Amino acid sequence: MAIRRDGRPGAGWIIILTALPFIAAIIALGIGRMSISPGEIIDVLTVRLSGGHIENQLIEKTVMNLRMPRILLAALAGAGLAVSGCAFQSLFANPLATPDTLGVASGASFGAALGILMGFSLIGIQVMALLMGGLAVTLTWLAGSGRDRGGLSYIVLSGIMMGSLFSALVSLVKFAADEESQLPAITYWLMGGLDKANYKTLSLGAPVIIIGIILFMLIRWRMNLLPLSDDEAKASGTDIRLLRGVTVVTATAITASTVSMCGQVGWVGLLIPHMCRMIFGNNHLSLIPASVSLGAVFMIIVDTLARSISAAEIPVSILTAIIGAPAFIFLMRRSGGWRI
Repeated sequence: MAIRRDGRPGAGWIIILTALPFIAAIIALGIGRMSISPGEIIDVLTVRLSGGHIENQLIEKTVMNLRMPRILLAALAGAGLAVSGCAFQSLFANPLATPDTLGVASGASFGAALGILMGFSLIGIQVMALLMGGLAVTLTWLAGSGRDRGGLSYIVLSGIMMGSLFSALVSLVKFAADEESQLPAITYWLMGGLDKANYKTLSLGAPVIIIGIILFMLIRWRMNLLPLSDDEAKASGTDIRLLRGVTVVTATAITASTVSMCGQVGWVGLLIPHMCRMIFGNNHLSLIPASVSLGAVFMIIVDTLARSISAAEIPVSILTAIIGAPAFIFLMRRSGGWRI
C-alpha cells in the first residue's frame, strides 16, 4: 500500500481508514460488564435498521441505549480533536500546537463550570460551554490580530494568555462552588468523561463536529498552503487570509463542541496528527482523512478501556495522558524530530 503521486491515499489505505472505526466500534459495543458477541451486535443493528423486532430486549437496550451513544461520541470527539490539532499544527507551523492553542478548551471549560454552578441542565451546560468557547477564541483573535508581520505569533501568544485567564476563572468558579455537590461535579467534568453521553446531547453537538470535519475534507487540498508566507500563498492564487480564517473558525467550533459534550480531553489533537505524519507524510490530502480515522479509533479504544478495566470508571483524560505521553516520546525519538 502506498500514497499516490498526487498525495491521496491509495485504494488499500482508503479501505483500511474507512473500515477501522467501524471495526473498533463493533468490538467496543461488545465489551463491558455484559459481553455481547459481534454476531449479536450485527443482528441488533440490522434489525433496528430494518424496523424489525428483537427478542432479547436487554441486549438491544445495552447496545443501542447505553453503549452506542458513548461510542458515537468517542468517535466524533477523537476525529474532531485529531483533525483540529492537525489543522492548527499546519496553520501555526508548530508541532506542539493543539486544539486548545487559541484558548477554546479553557473557555468551554469555564462555561461548563459556570453552568454547573448555576444549576443548569446537561443541555444548558453544553450550551454555556459552546458560547464561552466561542467567546474565548473571539477575544484571542481580537487581541492578537491586526498585525501584518508576526500576526500568527501574536495570536498564539494571545491564545496562551486567554487560556490562562479562563483557567483562572474556572478556579474562581470552583472556589465559589458548594463543596459537597457542585465542586465534585465540576472537578469530575473537567477531568473528561463520556459517561453522560446520550442522543439528546449528541443532537446538539454532533452536527457541528460533522460539518467541521466535512469542511476540512473539502478544503484539505488547499491546507498544504497554510504554513506558507502571505507572498508565497498569493503566488498560488489562494486567499490565504480567508483560508486561515476558515481553518480557525472550523477547528474552534469542533473543539468547543467536543469539550461541551465530554469535558477536556488532552493529547488526542497532539499525538494522532504526528502519528499520521509519520505514516502518510505532510500532504493534507492524506493527512486529514487519516487523522479523522485514527483519531476516532484511538478515542473508542481509550473510552472502552476507561469503562471496562476497573469497577469505577476512569476519566478519559487520565488514560489519554498515560497512553499519549509515552507514545509521543517514542514517536519523537523514532522520527528524530518533527517537520510540518
